[in-house]
Amino acid sequence: MDRIPDEVSVYNEAAEEAVELGNRIAADDTEVDVWEVADGLLAGAIQYWLYSRQPCGNPLCDDCADLSTAEERLAELLSITRELATASDYFHTPADSNVGRA
Repeated sequence: MDRIPDEVSVYNEAAEEAVELGNRIAADDTEVDVWEVADGLLAGAIQYWLYSRQPCGNPLCDDCADLSTAEERLAELLSITRELATASDYFHTPADSNVGRA
């Protein structure tokens, strides 16, 4: 996921907006289940990602070649998701069941 400066700016803005939206939804309703908010944001992000990765329809297109089937798009989505999740500050927590206790 090497990005050029303009892409980094757009990427960061989109990520920040998603977090802010989740925070706003949770703050507006103290009874809201934050897991539901997060799942909804994730569902929307996945839909947008899949929409943006639709192949152009030209079977010889080099830009679309690696994502020309649903299975290839899903594999790429899962790869990116794993990379982003493991890089997150929230990936490991002190409450994880596999954390050693002394």
